[in-house]
Amino acid sequence: MPSSRQPRAVLVGLTPEAKAALGGEELAISVFPFRLGRDSRRPPRAAPRTLVDRRKPSGPRTNEVYLPESSEPFLVSREHLQIQHNGTRFVVVDRQSTSGTIVEGAMLGGQHRGGAAQLNDGDVIIVGGSRSPFVFKFRLK
Repeated sequence: MPSSRQPRAVLVGLTPEAKAALGGEELAISVFPFRLGRDSRRPPRAAPRTLVDRRKPSGPRTNEVYLPESSEPFLVSREHLQIQHNGTRFVVVDRQSTSGTIVEGAMLGGQHRGGAAQLNDGDVIIVGGSRSPFVFKFRLK
């Protein structure tokens, strides 16, 4: 019988850009996979959008959080990463991004290679490589 308790985690924004993308200091995650990617469909807005605004019905590859970038070269790919829960652990999967994802100082993916790493409570995630302003902390809830 499946457990009624769903896994829960929180993304905490560590930079102003990350907080703006989350629409506040942090965002609870309870549905997996949870996807992040570049907002390429419209120009960035000054006011943060709600999570409901981020869920667009464009098919199975819709992102839950869009990270706005307005100038090239882009550091964040449109379908950059996802956070999964495999039943016992949380895993971050780089979805073959161009610039990669840094998890606790270790590069994951980049150059369209992709890759995965286990996430632990307190891990820092940089979406788009070391020059990216999108820095988050992963917390278990």
